[in-house]
Amino acid sequence: MADTYPQSLRPQPRRSLLASIFLSPEERRLRAGWRLLLQTILSVIIVAILSLLLTLIPPGSTTVATTVTVVSDLVLTLGITLSIFLARRFLDRRSIASLGLTFKRYTLADILFGLGAIDVVMGLIYLAETLLGWVRFEGFAWQTQPLSEVLLVTVLGMFWAFVLVGWREELLSRGYHLQNLADGLNLTWGVIISSGIFGLLHLANPNASWIAALGIFFAGLFLAFGFLRTRLLWLPIGLHIGWNFFEGPVFGFPVSGLNMPRLIQQVELGPDLWTGGPFGPEAGLILLPALLVGAGLIYLYTRGRSEQEPVHPKQ
Repeated sequence: MADTYPQSLRPQPRRSLLASIFLSPEERRLRAGWRLLLQTILSVIIVAILSLLLTLIPPGSTTVATTVTVVSDLVLTLGITLSIFLARRFLDRRSIASLGLTFKRYTLADILFGLGAIDVVMGLIYLAETLLGWVRFEGFAWQTQPLSEVLLVTVLGMFWAFVLVGWREELLSRGYHLQNLADGLNLTWGVIISSGIFGLLHLANPNASWIAALGIFFAGLFLAFGFLRTRLLWLPIGLHIGWNFFEGPVFGFPVSGLNMPRLIQQVELGPDLWTGGPFGPEAGLILLPALLVGAGLIYLYTRGRSEQEPVHPKQ
């Protein structure tokens, strides 16, 4: 006689204690927490191996300190990217595109909008601080440096560096962390915890504090909003690149505690509580209205978007 009971009513095989601890109850794969842990370990191992290979380069091959920094940044980006791609394929058992890397007709538009929106946001921060007397303008970089150096280092060099930062940090935080946490818990906790981790990771930056980490947490929520409105990583990648580039090299603020070449030479005079002081706007109260403006721009840009990918599709 054929079995007429639905699958949900049939007796399920008893799971062992080890299977309950390590394996997902829905699929034949590890639980989300173990996948996150193994991806982190894999990332450390790959970056360490690539860094070791760097030491084998003959000393004369890297004569400029900047070249070493660029190569090190590439190694870090490659290591994190490779670890996530391997973890996504063999631990998550999902496609790499399912992280939010599907190419759509508006992929380039998302990236460019992210850059443009942050140009507006950072411009408003600079304007507000100038009007309040919290910033003193002292000139432009090309007034004291060769124009070729300004274009090569401050514009092209810094933009490329922040492309790498935006790619790897969004791939990790809004890609792997958020989506695996959403898979293991739920979407709300995925956004909150991944943004919290994002903030904690910046505690290693110069001039960092718990207030700065809280500001980065709110920035993480803002970037997650960009992801949730599109279910793709292109918009938050564009926002992240734009945030760092326009904040530091263009408008002259510290970028999460880091000082770098900048087009606008300026001096911060305002209260650290509002400006963020040596860490930059992310550690100041001025961040909150700026993020609200940015979120409003994201909403207006995406409100006609009809196609949305699931947060963690099973393919």
